[in-house]
Amino acid sequence: MLHASATLRAGQFKPKTGHVEALDRIPDTIFALLLPRHALEPAQITSSVREAGSVLGLAREGSLRETIVIYTFGPHRIDTAAFEFWQNETRKKVEPQVLDLLLLLIENRDRIVTKDEIIESVWDGRIVSDAAVSSRIKTARQLIGDTGKNQDFIRTVHGRGFRFVAPVAVESAGDDQAVSAECLTPNPTTLYARSGDVHIAYQLFGDGPVDLVFAPGFISQIDNYWAEPNFNRWLTALGKVARVAMFDKRGTGLSDQVPNLPGMDERMDDVRAVMDAAGFDRAVIMGISEGGSLASLFAASHPQRASGLILYGAFAQFSSWFPNDAALQELFDYAGSAWGTGNSVGYYAPSMVGDDQFRVWWGKFERLGATPGAVVDLMRMNKEIDISQILPAIAVPTLVIHRGHDTLVDVEGGRTLANNIPGARYLELPGRDHIPWVGDSPLEIIQAISDFIASLPETREVERFVATVLVLKYDREPGLLEGPVRLAIARAGGILINQGEESLTARFNGPARALRASMEIIELLGRAGLNVRVGTHTGEVDLVEANAGGMAATIADKLADLAEENQVIASRTVKDLVAGSGIAFASAGTHQLPQFEEAWQSYRVLAPGADAQ
Repeated sequence: MLHASATLRAGQFKPKTGHVEALDRIPDTIFALLLPRHALEPAQITSSVREAGSVLGLAREGSLRETIVIYTFGPHRIDTAAFEFWQNETRKKVEPQVLDLLLLLIENRDRIVTKDEIIESVWDGRIVSDAAVSSRIKTARQLIGDTGKNQDFIRTVHGRGFRFVAPVAVESAGDDQAVSAECLTPNPTTLYARSGDVHIAYQLFGDGPVDLVFAPGFISQIDNYWAEPNFNRWLTALGKVARVAMFDKRGTGLSDQVPNLPGMDERMDDVRAVMDAAGFDRAVIMGISEGGSLASLFAASHPQRASGLILYGAFAQFSSWFPNDAALQELFDYAGSAWGTGNSVGYYAPSMVGDDQFRVWWGKFERLGATPGAVVDLMRMNKEIDISQILPAIAVPTLVIHRGHDTLVDVEGGRTLANNIPGARYLELPGRDHIPWVGDSPLEIIQAISDFIASLPETREVERFVATVLVLKYDREPGLLEGPVRLAIARAGGILINQGEESLTARFNGPARALRASMEIIELLGRAGLNVRVGTHTGEVDLVEANAGGMAATIADKLADLAEENQVIASRTVKDLVAGSGIAFASAGTHQLPQFEEAWQSYRVLAPGADAQ
């Protein structure tokens, strides 16, 4: 809060042009405001505030408001002109310092207010005890029905201060008219979920009837989301239709930076970790842009935890985003020379190009989301991801939304998703903006999400899911090494589903894990002089036949027959899903497998450290 006396004495104000002649009036108007607000009549306050704000050009700063403001939160209302506190229709008697404290917290609800700031504002900088501050906080909480335990309105941030966290409606009145202005929702608390040794930043907000996980695009920073008014309002609206868990992927934003790029296996682990931390048994999985690949693979691999799938501005193949290497190089050049300036806004939100405030925020979004080097590494990894082969295996209700003239991701990318996911609904909206919260149809997108959620069945039979199956064939039984082989499978998160005299079959919840287990087993048995051949495929597994591996096991078995001794042969699907894992491949040719009409591309898995061929 700005203290007029200090401002005047320091000579720090600059009058508006045309108001120099009014300086003679300043003492009467400004110094009247130095009195406590409760010592003035409402009319005196209104007159002094308006005239002082006009003379000094200091609107919306502390006591020098150019407008009268009424704050409403829950059943409570504070009239700043009358300096009154109301609960429903009853005016309550309040200690002036307590009301000053509430106003300080409300007017700075976008941040934490320190104890020193409270003392400076409420006690004019006089020396007071911590007990006095605590007493006023406690009285304020009692007044608004808050407690130190619930903290629905005033949240204690230990060691830092206090923050007003409840939604606030603002009514501001000028000289001739009153207008209602929507107040931005304060940031939800950022929490951390543990995914192995990595901490994943997430926020939980909203009070809708279902749980929803929001998987972001290739970079994000969830705290910064709420600072952009359009995004703030869009997220607030999303929170009306669902209880939302929103997170930064590992290596981006507020989540742990990691030494190696994460593969899809690790990213799916992170989604599960966030769901567990948020208390979500099942949730709608929503993927935006590049986050659509993660959302799709998770829904296919864990249908028992996905009640539905929503894809916005998403794609199956990277070419829908960057059609060729030259286009991708333009991004690399931008990252190297102008990252953080916000000048890329035209690609993501062409309708906001002329909005300087949005461009500044977008530049901050770039800087907080990832470093220039991380952007290049992430995009090189994303270039290799292709989820086309798993789309027919997605068995959860799906909604695909795309804008018809999206300037970043070709609309054909969205159409391809809808055409290949069984039973998917497709909504194509007008507009050029890639990001959903600006442009022609942000509320239509929320409405489509709401309608989709309302249509979801309460219960659903899960009959099939996507898994990676490993078939290992050996020239003789491993004997005493059977235990270590089983241990290698279990250590990679696999399940041994069948073992015979000449082969074994195991199932994994991620392709990279299956390949690493394969290489470990080959090395283990090789030391004992056993030769093995391995085939791996990621595909559909029937839940009732999970112990047999289904068609995925049949394909993996045929690929194992193509392998030479101590070699792993993977299908194209496996290769397309392990981008970022550090696993390298060489082409093993195209083969006609028994029982299949189409030819299958196969790849030889190279030893660790080898370069792809």
